[in-house]
Amino acid sequence: MPPVLAFSATSWRPASPRRLVEAAVDRLDRLHGIGAETCDLLDAGPGIAAFRREEMGADAQALIARIEAAPALIIGCPVFQGGYPGLFKHLFDQIPPGVLKGRPVLITACGGGLRHALVVEHQLRPLFGFFEALTMPTAVYACAPELDADDAPTGALAQRLETGVAQLAASLREIRCAA
Repeated sequence: MPPVLAFSATSWRPASPRRLVEAAVDRLDRLHGIGAETCDLLDAGPGIAAFRREEMGADAQALIARIEAAPALIIGCPVFQGGYPGLFKHLFDQIPPGVLKGRPVLITACGGGLRHALVVEHQLRPLFGFFEALTMPTAVYACAPELDADDAPTGALAQRLETGVAQLAASLREIRCAA
């Protein structure tokens, strides 16, 4: 089975959403012994901008295939102007309905302030709900002051991460036991 895929919907590095998914990956490995790979929207290359999947570049097609094949996803999404990036949505528009059905997903997002936190409940959960993915009850939103470029998440943010990661690990164990 391929490892969990941690996907940061950013087209630049370094990026806060990437740091947040890396912190989740670290906890998943350290606390639960579950490995994960991390990638970014940047890895799709400029070919992601094609209108149809079959017209996309090889890197973009490979990234979509990795998302489709992963047993679970950790999503890290930047929030701008009250929404997720258009290329993030465009990538998921290329995934057929049903492919992510029952797939555990931990949603994380980062924005400049608290007013962007509603994106998790009003945009990201409905997106993965459309795919019938199994989103974890705890989503992790972080605003800029909570994420220092050099420090690991602490306090309430660290607790939210640990709770969400524990839910993801439990969901994966349940699925593996049922298989």
